[in-house]
Amino acid sequence: MKKVLLEIVGLSYSHTQTGAYALVLGEAKGKRRLPIIIGGFEAQAIAIELEKMTPSRPLTHDLFKSFAEGFGVSVNEVIIYNLVEGIFYSKIMCTALDGKSVEIDARTSDAIAVAVRVNCPVNTYEFILSQAGIILDESTLSAVNEKNIELEKTEEEKDDYLTKSTEELKQLLESAIKNEAYERASKIRDELNNRKKS
Repeated sequence: MKKVLLEIVGLSYSHTQTGAYALVLGEAKGKRRLPIIIGGFEAQAIAIELEKMTPSRPLTHDLFKSFAEGFGVSVNEVIIYNLVEGIFYSKIMCTALDGKSVEIDARTSDAIAVAVRVNCPVNTYEFILSQAGIILDESTLSAVNEKNIELEKTEEEKDDYLTKSTEELKQLLESAIKNEAYERASKIRDELNNRKKS
């Protein structure tokens, strides 16, 4: 079966499922997008790595990476290999130290959180994109904000951060990272970045 290389296009709060996030993957050489609903923890794990934030202690996916490296296992690719009743099925394709190939069954969100840490490709098959892929028009694409992570801010949070000084925001950011409140940290970081642009 023909594989199709995917890239992370966006990550945003899901408007259809409370507490869930929409991870949007896109064809590397095409316009089709593959939206996948994932949990908050996994969304946070993916966002932290994409934003190059360093947690005070390793997260589960960091532990997997360290374990694999420590035992000479290389992660070659993540493959989204099936779709059944709206659920995506994935495998992490690895090579052991002795050269043996190993397929590890994984939830798609976990597999992608590992992939962004080890910098391996994420692939799927044509039939999955044909079944679940969507083509977004240009206005929708700009709303998704390609290559950006948009963890939605409430109006209250936006206003609260606007009233803080830059120094106060830096202290809040440090505290949020220390307490492993990464979603809040990303919102504070975004406000600090907005101020730098102004």
